[in-house]
Amino acid sequence: MSAWVTEEVMRWALRFCSRRCPWQQHRFLLTTSVKDTSCTSKQPAQVCVSQKSQTSLSKSLLSSVRFYSQDRSHRDGVEELSLLPEVNLEDSASDQRLMRSPFYDKLQRCGSPSDVLDLTCQYSPTVQQVSNCLTHMWSTTKKMSEEQRRYELQLMFEHPAFEELLQKALKVVGHMRDDNVTYSLLSMVNLGVSQHSRVVQTYLRVCQENLNDFDEKCLSILASCLENMESSTNVDALKEGMKLIVDARLPGIKNVMTLQTMMRLLGKDAPQYLKRKLEKKALSMTDQFSLPNTQYMIFTMATMGFYSKPLMDLCSKKIAEDFHGIPFNRLYRVLQSYRELLYRNADLLTGLSEYVASPLDVWTNKQVLLFLSMFEDLAFCPDALMEAFAERVISNPDVLTLKDLLCVLKVYSSLNYDLRHQRQQFLDSLSHALSSYLPKIPAFMLLKAVYCLCLLGHFPSAPLEQLLQSSTLEQLEGSKFAKSRERMFQTVDLCLRLDRPPLPQPLTVPPSVMGDANASSQTANSRLSQGLQSLTGDEVHAVLQEMVVVENFYLIDGVITKPLPNQTCRTEASSCAGVEGSPAESSQRIAVICTPQSGFCYGTSNPRGPLAVKIRHLRMLGYAPVLVTEQELQSDEDGTETLRGRIFPELHRSETQTAVEQLRS
Repeated sequence: MSAWVTEEVMRWALRFCSRRCPWQQHRFLLTTSVKDTSCTSKQPAQVCVSQKSQTSLSKSLLSSVRFYSQDRSHRDGVEELSLLPEVNLEDSASDQRLMRSPFYDKLQRCGSPSDVLDLTCQYSPTVQQVSNCLTHMWSTTKKMSEEQRRYELQLMFEHPAFEELLQKALKVVGHMRDDNVTYSLLSMVNLGVSQHSRVVQTYLRVCQENLNDFDEKCLSILASCLENMESSTNVDALKEGMKLIVDARLPGIKNVMTLQTMMRLLGKDAPQYLKRKLEKKALSMTDQFSLPNTQYMIFTMATMGFYSKPLMDLCSKKIAEDFHGIPFNRLYRVLQSYRELLYRNADLLTGLSEYVASPLDVWTNKQVLLFLSMFEDLAFCPDALMEAFAERVISNPDVLTLKDLLCVLKVYSSLNYDLRHQRQQFLDSLSHALSSYLPKIPAFMLLKAVYCLCLLGHFPSAPLEQLLQSSTLEQLEGSKFAKSRERMFQTVDLCLRLDRPPLPQPLTVPPSVMGDANASSQTANSRLSQGLQSLTGDEVHAVLQEMVVVENFYLIDGVITKPLPNQTCRTEASSCAGVEGSPAESSQRIAVICTPQSGFCYGTSNPRGPLAVKIRHLRMLGYAPVLVTEQELQSDEDGTETLRGRIFPELHRSETQTAVEQLRS
């Protein structure tokens, strides 16, 4: 007995200290998951109504609610629950007024769920006060750290008054106003009460029965609650009912936040016709959009998986006008939503790049790298931010963690950003940082780092030598992502052979780690092929070769060999004189490459990493690369106009000049 008393005294002492000394709570943090506590022996969330409370005292006070329960004690999963208040619900108005003022005053001073439960031991809460207690308990946890919240919720579940409060909430639900029902349900779910408990399932059932009477506010609260709830009979039924309600009441919704909450609730499963109706409604309310509304509208569309260009354009424009009023996490979520919706807005992306870059000092490395990584996902090159961050790296490369370094290498190599006069300093700084991690860097990370440096045309000897050591190669043999690994080794091998960097000792990549390039397995673009054949058919001196594989790695859609400009006449004259000229000196090899738009940085003709390396290497091999996008071929009626201008610019210029002269004459 004394041991039990001592344990209880210690537990209450800890709770008292947690009120007075919040900075010391980390010493007593509990690791048990709060949601798991509903399954413990105490099971405070599995509220059962006692036989006494189920006794019918007065049929006029009985309110029967049918609900689904997953409690194993029920055979068919459906039960009739009598909701009888534990206290007299017909208290006089004067008694209510006498208790309300001190109760609410003390409730507002409660700083944790346990404080609220202590208060319920002093007072017998009314129907309204039960809802207020649950709501305030949830509200107090919002501003806590994750560890403190877990600790406080653990204390809440262990508090003897918590089960009593849930029992009371179960009994008075039939007498609550609709908004109190929805607020109470939202609070219980957010506090971690088991979603399969009787009290939560009862509230869900009551919401089903009263759904048609819910106003806009109640629907919004219920939607927020259902958004994060697990699937169950009652939850699924409510979601289906909400779809019907939203469809019927959509014309009458006047609040932007309510509309957005409804949109999130409907989610990706909403029928297309309803998504279009929601879009039309949102566009009709754009004059009400505040700055937070525009952000949440973008987040909401990403949640729904619904792309509306008019809405995205309007919201992006408003956000771009006031970056200063938006914190980092929301700006980052905007970029995430862009990626999910495959949407880009050049004005917003450029403006955000300039905003973050000036001044860069207010942002941490982690924040900047998260921005840069998201820009890279969007295939957008943020020039201002790239240049500003490069200066930070040059000034202090040692502050980069290994994860930071890999992110920097990936972003700058992928976007193929030209630092011009700072290029060598920047690359040397990255090499210095990488060298400091060589003793402990994992083999696959080293491969990725060297691969990115090769894309950038930089070849530090120490990382290359360590990568190509037999011990490192053995570690990589059993690693995951075999195709990606082989592709990176193939690129490193090509760079060593074609770029020919000056290294202390010759380095080669073993064939065993490169696999098969399979470049020839790609199919030809039929539209491009027809255009090239039509174009070269009229040119006597032009020779076409299709689907040419170079260095067993690079595939060229079409190679056109033609005399150099102004060389045709010279070639004919040399032939008449019996002089043989070198083909390399008198001809030009044009490598026509069809590439998707994603091969370029968004809104520019600047090729991204792998394509940029391909162009660099083809030039080293004596080819003149000509890039044609799939969109350009599709916009050309016969597919030859764009090709003629790039492959035979001299003919195109002469034809244009002739046409202009004819117009003048």
